[in-house]
Amino acid sequence: MKNIVILDGYTANPGDLSWAPLEALGHLTVFDRTPPNLVAERAANADIVLTNKAAFDAATLAQLPKLRLVSVLATGYNVVDVAAARELGVTVCNVRGYAANAVAQHVFALILAITNRIAEHNQHTAEGGWAASLDWSYTLTPIWELAGKTMGIYGFGQIGQRVADIAQAFGMRVVATHKHPERDRRAGVDFVSFDELLSQSDILSLHAPLSPENQGIVNLNSLAQMKPSALLINTGRGGLIVEADLKTALETGLIAGAGLDVLTEEPPRKGSPLIGLSNCLVTPHNAWATREARQRMIEESAENVRAFLAGWPRNLVGS
Repeated sequence: MKNIVILDGYTANPGDLSWAPLEALGHLTVFDRTPPNLVAERAANADIVLTNKAAFDAATLAQLPKLRLVSVLATGYNVVDVAAARELGVTVCNVRGYAANAVAQHVFALILAITNRIAEHNQHTAEGGWAASLDWSYTLTPIWELAGKTMGIYGFGQIGQRVADIAQAFGMRVVATHKHPERDRRAGVDFVSFDELLSQSDILSLHAPLSPENQGIVNLNSLAQMKPSALLINTGRGGLIVEADLKTALETGLIAGAGLDVLTEEPPRKGSPLIGLSNCLVTPHNAWATREARQRMIEESAENVRAFLAGWPRNLVGS
């Protein structure tokens, strides 16, 4: 029986789901959280490790001669040194597409929270504002429709495509910047350059994986190319944005507002220049975390392990 260790299972399953699909495949040990100094110790006897944020660099992998599979409980796999794993004969795989619906839903939750000011109007009503009003209807700030606006999507994978579906249902025009426009071409979506994406978007939503090429791609120069009325939404990776530049843009009116589910430091132990700004909503990287998405993650991870044990590994990365 193979030893399977989950190093940081709490975010995926804080107790409302079952690990049974993985328990059926070997002897399972689950740690809610694992600090960096305990990764090698806790994985020492594992044939298979599942990790989300617990990192496996070359030095850590070298301490684990028994390890044969690292299955990442996420789509992003930058926590694993894939090249080092390959040299040591360790297979690396991930989970893909499990949270596309959840993240796309969160994108529009952020958008609608900004455009319709739901929280502010609810709070004003709770504090007696409506009861004291001379009018039967009022708005605290301007609200605007999505229909007819342009949704820009940076990165057109599964999540970006679901965002496009919802945007089109709202009657929005969709433009996108993507590495493979010829592969993912679809009706009603215009693929444009990044500069065109910036200038045309009323709402720009980020969905590309973080890479050395796009780190900090949203900066003062790119923000200056956007409409003053534009909104920026980021449910991708915090490192896509230079946060100090976004703060400047929000405070000086280069753009109108932002909705963020990711930051460069998570949790933001040192603080963030974006938390607390009146025109910036920040949620704690939970766009992916619907119960349904987490259930799919567990099931897909079990399929990864099952396929590996059968000699037909799936969802391989770095190959």
